[in-house]
Amino acid sequence: MQRSKQQALMFLLGAVLVGGVVGFSAERVFNHSERRSWADRERMYDDLALTLQQRASMDSVLDESNRQREAVLRPIKPALDSIKSTTRTQFFRIFTAEQQAKFLERMQEDSLRRELNRQAREKKK
Repeated sequence: MQRSKQQALMFLLGAVLVGGVVGFSAERVFNHSERRSWADRERMYDDLALTLQQRASMDSVLDESNRQREAVLRPIKPALDSIKSTTRTQFFRIFTAEQQAKFLERMQEDSLRRELNRQAREKKK
């Protein structure tokens, strides 16, 4: 009986870890901060001392790459969202009421931050 409990716990831990990794990866792809991305690009461009023409070409290549990644992930986004939801449900079974409230607060802050980033990207277009 003890061994089956350990196996169940290890399975749950594995599922939470895998869900976290997949969720984190999807989050970076679907909700990355354009502002941070552009700052990283500019830093790389400056480090490589790229000309304006090279920078424009790099922007085109990177933008197309991002569009292709989004197209590849679009069909599996519902599955990733389901994994994320299941993982959160499992978290809430583990958390105390106080921890649940704190976690929900963090989720709301993250949602607001993503929305502000989305609005900033829309203004740039």
